[in-house]
Amino acid sequence: MDVIQDYIEKCREIVTAIEDQKSEIRVAATWFAETILAGRMVHVFGSGHSRIMAEEMWPRYGSFPGFNPIVELSLTFHNLVVGANGQRQAMFLENVSGLAARILRNFDLSAQDTVLIISSSGCNVVPIEMAACFREQGIRVVALVTRKHAEQSISKRPDGKKLTDFADLVLDSGAPLGDAMVKIPGLETPVSPGSTVGGAVMINALKAEVARLLTEAGHPPTVLSGASTVGAERSAQLFEKAYDEHAHRLARLYQSVGESNPNGNV
Repeated sequence: MDVIQDYIEKCREIVTAIEDQKSEIRVAATWFAETILAGRMVHVFGSGHSRIMAEEMWPRYGSFPGFNPIVELSLTFHNLVVGANGQRQAMFLENVSGLAARILRNFDLSAQDTVLIISSSGCNVVPIEMAACFREQGIRVVALVTRKHAEQSISKRPDGKKLTDFADLVLDSGAPLGDAMVKIPGLETPVSPGSTVGGAVMINALKAEVARLLTEAGHPPTVLSGASTVGAERSAQLFEKAYDEHAHRLARLYQSVGESNPNGNV
C-alpha cells in the first residue's frame, strides 16, 4: 500500500473541490477588495490550528497589506503541548463564551470592514461568537470551514448554532469528515489531515483574486517580494512600504476605540 500516493491523490481531490468554488471565491475577493480600497482592513481569525490560515494570508512572501490577522496566543500556542500554556488550556479557552467580544473590544470596527473566520468544524464557541459580534456591527462574514466535518459536528454553544449560521458566505476546505485522510492497515485511526492543504489553496486563491481586483482598480498592492525576484534593494523597499501601510491601516482600527462604546461593549 502506497500511503504517500494515497495522501497526494486525496489532496488532488481537495484542489478540485476548491476549483468548484471559483464563483464563491470571486464574491469573497470582491468584498475584501472593496474593504481594502476603502482604506479599511479585512480581519482574519482562526483559533487552534486555523491560525495557520490567518498567517498564510498576511504577512508572508507574495502577500500584501489590507489584512488584519487576529491571532490570540492563548488560543493558538501549541508548542509546549502540556504544562503551562499547554494544548488543554487552549482547547478549553476556545469554548469560553465572551472571549470573542473582549478580543474585539480592542478595535474600532466599521461596516466597511470584512472578516474571514476559519474553523474546520465551525463548532467552537469563540469563532462562532466572533462571527456573531462582527455581524452585529453590520460587517460581512466569510467562513472557511470543512463542510463535511462541520455538518456532522455538534456545536459547543447551548443553542446549537454554528459558525455557518452567522456567515454571509461559506467556503469549504474540501477535506473529509474528521480531517485525517489516510488509513493505515493495522492502525485504528486515520492520519494526515487535509484542511491545512485546502485552506492554504483557498487563502492564496483569494489573495490572487484580490490582487487582480486592486490592480484593475488602479491601486496595485505592495507585495512582499524576495530579493531573488526583484533584487535586494527593491525587496527591502517593498517590505518597508508594506509594513508602513499595514501600520497606517491598523492605526485606524485604534484611533476611536471606546468612543462609541462607553460601556465597553463591542
